[in-house]
Amino acid sequence: MKKFYLTTPIYYINDIPHIGHTCTTVAADIIARLHRKTGEEVFFLTGTDEHGQKVAEVAEKEGLSPKDYCDKISPRFSETWKVLNISYDFFIRTTDQRHEKVVGELLQKIYDKGDVYKAKYEGWYCIGCEKFLTETDLVDGHCPLHSAEKTVKKSEENWFFKLSKYIPQIIKLIENNTSNYIFPESKKSEVLAKLKAGINDISLSRENVSWGIPLPWDKNQTVYVWFDALINYYSATQFLENKKEFWPADLHILGKEILWFHTVIWQAMLLSAEIKLPVKTYIHSFYMIDGQKMSKSLGNVISPSQLIDLFGVDGTRYLVARSFPTENDADVGIDRFKEKYNADLANNLGNLVSRVCKLGEGLKINNQEVIIDNKYKILINNLKFDEAIGWVFENYIDKSNNRLNEVTPWKLEINDPKRIEILTECAQNLKIAATYLESIMPETSKKILDQLDKEIKGLESGLFPRIK
Repeated sequence: MKKFYLTTPIYYINDIPHIGHTCTTVAADIIARLHRKTGEEVFFLTGTDEHGQKVAEVAEKEGLSPKDYCDKISPRFSETWKVLNISYDFFIRTTDQRHEKVVGELLQKIYDKGDVYKAKYEGWYCIGCEKFLTETDLVDGHCPLHSAEKTVKKSEENWFFKLSKYIPQIIKLIENNTSNYIFPESKKSEVLAKLKAGINDISLSRENVSWGIPLPWDKNQTVYVWFDALINYYSATQFLENKKEFWPADLHILGKEILWFHTVIWQAMLLSAEIKLPVKTYIHSFYMIDGQKMSKSLGNVISPSQLIDLFGVDGTRYLVARSFPTENDADVGIDRFKEKYNADLANNLGNLVSRVCKLGEGLKINNQEVIIDNKYKILINNLKFDEAIGWVFENYIDKSNNRLNEVTPWKLEINDPKRIEILTECAQNLKIAATYLESIMPETSKKILDQLDKEIKGLESGLFPRIK
C-alpha cells in the first residue's frame, strides 16, 4: 500500500485556536481523507510547540510552571480538532521526552559534522515571533507581524548553525527540483530572491532561556525554539512504532509567516544531518476579517467554536475550504460566511437533497462505486479547494437543480416514466457529489449516501437550515 505523510505546523501555545490555525488543519484533513479514500496508508501529524521564552513568560503571569501551563493549553488544540472531525493520526507535543531525545540526536549529528560554532549574536530579535531578524526583515524598523516594542536589540553568546554553507545547494535544489518542493510558484520566487541576496549563519541556541531542551554538547544553553519545533516532523516518525518508513514527509502545509524556516532552515538542517528532505511544502496566505488584519487588539479574531456554533461542524469545514487563502489573502467575516452558507448549502445542496429524497422515496438507484475523477484529485492535492468544490457543484448539484426546475417532476404522476427518470438521474448525481465532498463534509456526505443506499429514502428534516 502506498504511504502518504502530511503535516500541519505545530501551533504555538501562547494562544488558543483561531480561524488561521483552523484553515491549515482543515486543509490537511481534507487531503488526508482523500488519500485514504483512494487507497493509501496515511500518516497525518499535528501538535503543539511548547518551549521558548514566550511560554515561560505567560506561564509566570498565570502563576504556573511552564509545563503546567502547556498541559493546560495544549488540549485546547487537540480537543478543538476532535470537535472539527480532524482525522489526525498523532498529536505531537514538543515537551514529549521522546521528541526531546530525537532533537538532541539530530543536533548532535549537525555538531559532529562541524556545522556548529560558538559566537556572539548582536542584532534584532522579535519577542512576538521568537525570531532573530535581519535588517531586510524589518518594516518601518520592526517586525511586520508585531508592534514596534516587540522588536528589540539582542546581544548574547550562542551556538550558530552554518546555514550559509548550504545556501548554494538549496538554491540549486529549488531551481532544479522537478517536483517543485515549494509551491505555489510565487512563494518559490520569494524564497529564491532572498537566498540570492545573501544569507548569514543563524543562532541555534539561547543562553538565557531556561524553558527549552538543553544542547547535548553544552547544557548551559537551550535549543532555539525554532530548531526544536521543526524537528517534530522527523521525530514523530522515529519514536512512534512502525512510522520510520513514512519519512520523508510528502507534504508540509503551513502559513506564509513561517515560509523561511520551513523551506530554507529546515532543509539545511536535514542536509547537514544527512536525512532525506521533505517532498513538498505548501505555503498558504492569511485570512483578513472584513478587510482588516485579524488581531486581538481589534477584537476581530474568529474562533472555530464561533463558526461551529453558527454553522455546525461540516458547515464550518465547508466554509473554510471554500474561502481557503491560497496565493492571496482571503477576506472573510461572519456575514460573508452566512451568505455563502445559505447560498451553497441551504438553498442549493440542501434543497436538492430535500427534493430528491422527498419526491423520489422508494426509487431504486445505481449502486455502482463512484470513482473519484483525476481532475478533482489534482485540484485537492494542490489545495485549490474552492475550484474543486465549484467543479462538483457545477457538474452534479447545479446541474441537477436546473434539471428538476426544467422537468418539474412534482407536477407529474408518481408512476410517470419521466418523473422516475429525472429523479433517478438527480439521485445518482447527488450520490456522486456526496462521494466527492466526503473529505470536506464527512458527516453530511455520509447522511446523504445513507439516504441513497440502493433506494431513495425519505428525509425527515433538512440538512442545512437557513441562517439569519
